[in-house]
Amino acid sequence: MPLIEAFRSALSAITANALRSGLTMLGIVIGVAAVIAMVAIGSGARNLVDQQIRSLGANLAVITPGNVTQGGARLGAGAASTLTDEDALAIKREIEGVTAAAPFVRGQAQVVQGAQNWSTGVFAIDEDWFVAREWSVAQGREFDPDEIRRGEIVVLLGQTVARNLFGDEDPVDKTVRVRNVPFRVIGVMAPKGQSAFGQDQDDAIFVPLDAGRRRVIGRNYAKDRSVGSVFVKFEREEDIAPGIQRIEALLRQRHRLGADQENDFATRNLTEIANTAAASANTLSWLLAAVAAVSLMVGGIGIMNIMLVSVTERTREIGLRLAVGARPRDILGQFLIEATTLATLGGAVGVAIGVGAAYAVANMAGWPSLVSPEAIAVAVLFSGLVGVFFGFYPARRAAALDPIEALRRE
Repeated sequence: MPLIEAFRSALSAITANALRSGLTMLGIVIGVAAVIAMVAIGSGARNLVDQQIRSLGANLAVITPGNVTQGGARLGAGAASTLTDEDALAIKREIEGVTAAAPFVRGQAQVVQGAQNWSTGVFAIDEDWFVAREWSVAQGREFDPDEIRRGEIVVLLGQTVARNLFGDEDPVDKTVRVRNVPFRVIGVMAPKGQSAFGQDQDDAIFVPLDAGRRRVIGRNYAKDRSVGSVFVKFEREEDIAPGIQRIEALLRQRHRLGADQENDFATRNLTEIANTAAASANTLSWLLAAVAAVSLMVGGIGIMNIMLVSVTERTREIGLRLAVGARPRDILGQFLIEATTLATLGGAVGVAIGVGAAYAVANMAGWPSLVSPEAIAVAVLFSGLVGVFFGFYPARRAAALDPIEALRRE
């Protein structure tokens, strides 16, 4: 039997029992839709987590103040600032593989421009900040080394702050007041988006380190040139782990810590955190896809059951075909094509439902949905293979019928 004729015969048999065919395809539809939706949602969530963590900067470690003990009392991490400008300079100068060591101090302040005001985060930084965070200026310019050194009262605005204070107006060369100190705006940072912790990274302003410590954040930092944290950027990812060990040894030496004393600082490998989060999201995606694949198998069993019923119902038709010259392989091909068509149609409907569900869930959750053409092609191909696999036994059983015995059956 020609392939086209066999395909027409299969479609005719499917449409003759439309309701039963629809119910048979339901398992495949649900399975494929689940596979598409789960893989797309998982990929989107993984991509969002990766973007948020990578937005901090690649190959990055952060050093923060650690536990401090005074008079036998453990004051806890961050209770006192134990890091200084000189620590950051020593790290950049002495640790191999370090391309930037960016000390900074963070505070909060009200920023006023004319009749507008906005409460935002204030970051007192030096020039290494832009390298470490891989953050550029969209309008205007960065701080020059002399402005950092002299602690001049100039400021860079984040996109959110610029929008709330100036609207569509160009803020460059305008003046804003930060805690009643007039700062000249020299630029606006490029948009950075949300952090991994859900914070708007563009809702911030940036001032030279000394200017921020003396005039905005507080003199306690300026008195001993201490800083809140240090971002350390490495040239390569493989440099991070050994680099952190060397940094810890260097800081212990600089802080004159004895062998029995714990670190008065803490280090974190942000790249390692990013990789762990991505691996977890990837594992979850595979788990969801595996669960959805079970639905495909259930749908395939449903197809096999219905095809067996179809063979029983159409025994006389099969016998008549064999009696007038059809070969067993023609009968085998006809039923295989019928089962594969059922599964493939179910797969196509499942793809449409799965893509729609993926975008709907992604819009509600607020993250991107990544529906790849490869996933769609694999899902449809797999549904067709399910039809072939589970349709082979009923088809083989139909092809093995004896035409005389088939024609005798009622």
